[in-house]
Amino acid sequence: MLNLSQYFPITDPTLIFFVVLLMILLSPIIMGRLRIPHIIGMVLAGVVVGQYGLDILERDASFELFGRVGLYYIMFLAGLEMDMEGLKKNRNRMAVFGLLTFLIPFAMTYAMASGLLHYTPLGSLLLAAIMASNTLIAYPIVGRYGLTRHTSSTLSVGSSMMALFLALIVMASIVNSFHGGSGIGFWLLFVVKFAAYCAGLILVIPRLTRWFLRRYSDAVMQFIFILATVFLSAVLSDAVGLEGIFGAFMSGLILNRFVPKVSPLMNRIEFTGNALFIPYFLIGVGMLINVRLLFAGSRILWVVFCLVFFGTLGKAVAAYLAVRLFRMPWLSGHMMFGLTSAHAAGAIAMVMVGRQLETAPGRYLFGDEVLNGIVIMILFTCVISTVITERAAQRLRLQEKEEPQLKKDIDDEKILIPVKYPEYADNLVTMATMMRNPRSKRDLVALNVVYDDVNMRHNQAEGQQLLDHLRHLASASDVPMTTQVRIAANIANGIKHAFKEFQASEILMGLHFHKEVSRGFWGEFTRSLYNGLSRQIIITRIMQPLNTIRRIQVAVPSRAEFEPGFYRWLERLARMAGNLECRVVFHGRQDTLQLVKEFIRNRFPSVRAEYEELEHWNELPELATRVREDHLFVIVTARKGTISYKSAMERLPDEVNKCFKGKTLMIIFPDQYGNRMDDMTFAQPQHTEERSAYEAVREWIQNKV
Repeated sequence: MLNLSQYFPITDPTLIFFVVLLMILLSPIIMGRLRIPHIIGMVLAGVVVGQYGLDILERDASFELFGRVGLYYIMFLAGLEMDMEGLKKNRNRMAVFGLLTFLIPFAMTYAMASGLLHYTPLGSLLLAAIMASNTLIAYPIVGRYGLTRHTSSTLSVGSSMMALFLALIVMASIVNSFHGGSGIGFWLLFVVKFAAYCAGLILVIPRLTRWFLRRYSDAVMQFIFILATVFLSAVLSDAVGLEGIFGAFMSGLILNRFVPKVSPLMNRIEFTGNALFIPYFLIGVGMLINVRLLFAGSRILWVVFCLVFFGTLGKAVAAYLAVRLFRMPWLSGHMMFGLTSAHAAGAIAMVMVGRQLETAPGRYLFGDEVLNGIVIMILFTCVISTVITERAAQRLRLQEKEEPQLKKDIDDEKILIPVKYPEYADNLVTMATMMRNPRSKRDLVALNVVYDDVNMRHNQAEGQQLLDHLRHLASASDVPMTTQVRIAANIANGIKHAFKEFQASEILMGLHFHKEVSRGFWGEFTRSLYNGLSRQIIITRIMQPLNTIRRIQVAVPSRAEFEPGFYRWLERLARMAGNLECRVVFHGRQDTLQLVKEFIRNRFPSVRAEYEELEHWNELPELATRVREDHLFVIVTARKGTISYKSAMERLPDEVNKCFKGKTLMIIFPDQYGNRMDDMTFAQPQHTEERSAYEAVREWIQNKV
């Protein structure tokens, strides 16, 4: 009988790294199907494979190294993406909120630890400092919704650093009392070291960075220099007596203006951290959590409950008291509470300090009870923080009433047209010319991607012949066109790379109708494309000549006006309706239709537009009965996890096949908030499932019944 237990836990470093990579790859996919936040998924994955779970992996030195780097990355990115002007503008409110988010949970936890748990005064003091600090573990979610520069985010990040700083000072004073150091001497030395540290960073690093970036343009060298600066700041912070995460955040603030938000350097920094270091940190935190202790007795349950309840309550009171004092919306309070309520490796670091302080021979300030309570508390607070931040960010984005700034620069648009089938390509180019701004000087881009296989040369020649024909077609309309035949191992990746290379603004492509391509509605490469790009993608199935279309019917989902690409697709449809001289009918909610009406009236007054209310997205099949063969039916949809997305959109492929078969169709995925195509975060992974696991189970039951 084969005994598998002898092979576990895995101790080989290479095999450990391989298993971790599999977890990083599979966890977002599984959690996406279960609709569980991916950050939580990484922590849960660590729980499963850790020594307290299935004991698959040994928590070796790599988890300590990569985990620490991941924590530094989170803090560094928080500082790097900080709105410095907003920080200066709100410095007084940040100071007030920082004191509140530290003092209130500090006082509550101290009273709880001494009164309910009966810990020593010094133990209660250190435990209070732990719960008064926090880790910005939910910060990637904020970036997903484009809220990193929102006032609530700025206040949360700044106050978190202030609370951490105060907590570290409390910890340093406790450690100093155990070592018998002089109180006045210790504090004088600390103040001198901290002042020298801050002065060194502020005076030296900006000058050094400016000199280096001017002198060396090599991408690798710039990336290494930035990382070296982060870790130098972290090392110096440790030397001063503070945690390295404080130094990582400070380096992010200092390097803020040297690393543009949209730049290759920023992409490399974010990609490296989000692809490897941050998930390693999250998995490592999960491996410390012993869920079994929840069933070991009532004492540990009581400790966990007290820590979670009083610590979280203190953060909540601080957040909502702050918004009351600052006269901010309550929704901002939800965001501030969500961001400041999580604890992670910072709490672990401080509790480990407590385990090393000997109060009596063989007795320490913190025992196993506190350690286990803290690590289980981390799981609960991470869940609370992630869920609240997710919901608050979405609602906060929905309540943003300011109209997205319409781009004045007509050269913003550059349409990329991937083509494959000759019978379809002409109509795509014609449609692109109708959507294009006639005053634009930028070319259309026609792209043909061929597989890198044995037929590559033959397919390349055919593709070039097709593109030459399209260039001739475009020149007949006095429209400049750039063409490219691209060789790639993956069609979707070839299109993505071309999109970046040509600096395109959107994609216009055909919806495949060849059964041999894929059993799915979209096709594999189409699904990979709209999940991997945050820019506008228009997919169309043209069943008749465009000049014969009499009416354009547009189904607009509720909350579509909150998507950043709202005015882009609206402008494209208005131009096409004007060129076709046909009527366009918009179907949607009243508040959405009002904005559409204002835009059409102000920008395209000659377009004949009508507006009909569409109460619910489930009315789409009924609307299909009014779509004639000489109509173009447009469905404005959304990617999963965006503002206007709704679960009813999961049925879109089936409804299109059933209700709109044989009709001219256009499906639009608008520009969305989030990272560029070459970025990846755990708040919004590049891969999302077309159907949830729950939907699949429901369909299976229906088929069986």
